Amino acid sequence: MNGWLAVDKPSGMTSREVVNAVQNWFPRRTKIGHTGTLDPRATGLLVICIGEATKLADTVQSMGKSYWSRMRLGATSDTDDADGAIVETASATPPDEAAVRAAIPAFIGSILQLPPAYSALKVGGKRAHKLARRGIDPKLEPRTVRVDAIRFLSYDWPYLELEIDCGKGTYVRSIARDLGATLGVGGLVQELRRTRVGQFCVEEAIPLESSRHAAVAALQPLERSML
Repeated sequence: MNGWLAVDKPSGMTSREVVNAVQNWFPRRTKIGHTGTLDPRATGLLVICIGEATKLADTVQSMGKSYWSRMRLGATSDTDDADGAIVETASATPPDEAAVRAAIPAFIGSILQLPPAYSALKVGGKRAHKLARRGIDPKLEPRTVRVDAIRFLSYDWPYLELEIDCGKGTYVRSIARDLGATLGVGGLVQELRRTRVGQFCVEEAIPLESSRHAAVAALQPLERSML
């Protein structure tokens, strides 16, 4: 069996754990991988490569992505999301909607972004998040990423909802952190959901509770990655 499978990742699972669950749907020794890690807390589209599709994983991984995010202003976290140790920003003055909207455009385009310390990036051959959990600063360097669009959805202090279109390697957690810093109140990701990877969208994704028959029926041809 060869092709692509769009899966709706639940919160609380690593991307690797999702791949392990998907393996139960296919014959033993079937090659299975994924095309871009989602944080354990995040939900949404995880494009799984089956069989020969594993050879094309980098093609899909390099495609543009879209996210829905509910950010929390007025607080920071060591992980830049709600899974970490949260610190309320003392005496934070809630910015008005106009100030929030005015701050957003600075994060669109080719921007320099510092990845979260708790990330899957490797530093000296070790995952940054593993070093951070041991109390070691992974010393990540800022890097250039691409943010194609940020759509303002709603704002009701302390929560801000945005839709973000971006390129490979962009961290929404970093956007939340840096946007909060720009507003002088701090920020973190409360909820995150990936809605698109290239031409794959979350509406076509199947839940992990699906049957083996449904999973095989949902398998998409290799050519889908070339559309």
